[in-house]
Amino acid sequence: MDELRPPRVGVLGLGEAGMAIAIDLRDAGAAVRAYDPVASAPSGVEGCANEAAAATGVDLVMSANSSDVALKALRAGCAGAAPGTVWADLNTASPALKRRLAAVCAEAGLDFADVALMAPVPGRGLRTPALACGAGAVRYAHLLAPLGADVDVLDAPPGAAAARKLLRSVFLKGLAAALVEALAAARAAGCEDWLRQNIIDELTAADARTVERLETGTRRHAARRAAELAATVDLLTELGVPPRISTASREWLEHLAAARPTP
Repeated sequence: MDELRPPRVGVLGLGEAGMAIAIDLRDAGAAVRAYDPVASAPSGVEGCANEAAAATGVDLVMSANSSDVALKALRAGCAGAAPGTVWADLNTASPALKRRLAAVCAEAGLDFADVALMAPVPGRGLRTPALACGAGAVRYAHLLAPLGADVDVLDAPPGAAAARKLLRSVFLKGLAAALVEALAAARAAGCEDWLRQNIIDELTAADARTVERLETGTRRHAARRAAELAATVDLLTELGVPPRISTASREWLEHLAAARPTP
């Protein structure tokens, strides 16, 4: 790449994330090509007929479609991507799939970057905090950082960034599911506003001690908390709210209680 010119970027997938990123790249001065089978490219972005066309003549391809088509998109794009092109997969996928994508890239002479977007893209676009690893990660960051991208490069093989995002999802997506279930139950019980404010207060006050207390306290008091969750399941059932998260939490606590050594 000529250091004096803006990067040339191909974007595959113009859904919510891909569209926002493509627009930000355009506004930052990059030459952007894009392909999506159903969505049209925004003004100032060259729309392409297929993946290979979008990957032709670019320094970087950003695959932002979905994990179930990531491998298909890569194989199709390989027909247009020149050796040395950075192929960045931004899809939320398993580490195993990221490693498979990296292997295909290596066979085609492309530099693969496993990129994990660590926050919702709407409202952030190209500035969405990201982790990147793999052979193409350093160059991925080098190409996009001048345009405003927030990329933290991991010295790790492909799959490591994906693994960190998914491990984080255990907590964040589980928390979101528990919140939805709790508010649905509170709504049925007629005290949704009270519980919503209680949740806000707890999250606002959270710090490192909160994490320590939740982890150690859960293990120490697993039996008592399992009994409390059993009562919670009964309450939600009475309210007509399926206790999916509450049931899973009770079962996990029962497992912890059974595994705890007898004093």
